[in-house]
Amino acid sequence: MAHNNPIVRNKTILQEILSADSQFILDKVMEKKLITDREYTKLKSINKGDAEDLVIKLVDTLNNKGRQSEFIEVLQNEIVLETYPKLKEVEWGDSGCTAVSSSSLKRSSERSLSEDAPESHKSQKMEDKYPLTSKPTGLCVIINNENFRDPQKKRSGTEEDAESLATVFSWLGFQVLMCKDQTASDMAQVTKLLAALKDLAGLQKCKLEEWSDGRFTPLSVLPRHGDAFVCCVLSHGEENTIWGVDFEPLAISDITSAFNGEHCPALLGKPKVFFIQACQGHSLQQGLAVDDYIYQKQKGEDYHPIEADFLVSKATVGKYQSLRNTKKGSIFIQSLCEQLREGCNRGEDILKILVRVNADVSKKDFIKNYDLEKVWKQMPEFGNVTLSRELVFSPCSS
Repeated sequence: MAHNNPIVRNKTILQEILSADSQFILDKVMEKKLITDREYTKLKSINKGDAEDLVIKLVDTLNNKGRQSEFIEVLQNEIVLETYPKLKEVEWGDSGCTAVSSSSLKRSSERSLSEDAPESHKSQKMEDKYPLTSKPTGLCVIINNENFRDPQKKRSGTEEDAESLATVFSWLGFQVLMCKDQTASDMAQVTKLLAALKDLAGLQKCKLEEWSDGRFTPLSVLPRHGDAFVCCVLSHGEENTIWGVDFEPLAISDITSAFNGEHCPALLGKPKVFFIQACQGHSLQQGLAVDDYIYQKQKGEDYHPIEADFLVSKATVGKYQSLRNTKKGSIFIQSLCEQLREGCNRGEDILKILVRVNADVSKKDFIKNYDLEKVWKQMPEFGNVTLSRELVFSPCSS
């Protein structure tokens, strides 16, 4: 797949060039405060002596944090170019140039709209999108089930997914919370507490943690709902259900319904998005060769449907397994985070981004060691879409 992200596009050549003195570029990135002290220490300790591995992890970290344009600025610094003269040959393309000046382009387009567009057109443009102006933008909750009662069912690699999601949604201005290793009844309870947001002690009992400075720490202050809600569930599952670590099922609809207009009036008329990383069955999907009751009245609106403004995106269609790398995380979540970074930078609607996720994952081939004759595939899906406006997440400017 062709990448508009110049860092991803040039990842291999950056690995080769920067590996000549990996500590130097790590220090330069730290000088510009593109990474935290904790990230610096963690990167410095990665496979000491393996410069290429350090560079790969550094590039991935900056890409996950949405710091591509600032990283390019570092790479174009005169001192850095003296150290790595081959960087002068790297083709950043339009993406690299426009990334640095995206804010000025945005201001220019806003002026153009303000000066030239009729008032009715400007009003319509505003009404076409969900307003996401609160700070934080909203809540992003990650339910991360890793350790099941059967040790053989441990979901190794899920921590990578949780960190990738936390990094991306923090970049998008969300307050990110996570709870780990929940039974089915735990998940039902924590969703009710999160819908109400009145019981801090109850949330702490669920061991909710908050993402801050590149790590999760115990929740100390009662969160509040903003203009959007995102829930990411990482677990095992079957069709239309999620498993708790006790192997008891909880219907996905039970999770989503906790946040409808009846049970969570604070989110009435606001977007609620759910990402489900879990198998939806036991079958592997083979690849085939292709031949030639509370209604709250809104200002300027009539009564609002309680089941409106939802979107559910799943790692796989029904009946099939979803695939996860025990070290790098799941295919779906990692693709989702990459496409969110790229698409949100371009101001794309969530549905357009999810179509690209579907395309990205569907193009990947997987071969099981025990069956080299078959190529296995994965096909994500999104449905239950009751969004009534465009949903555009934007990187946080602060």
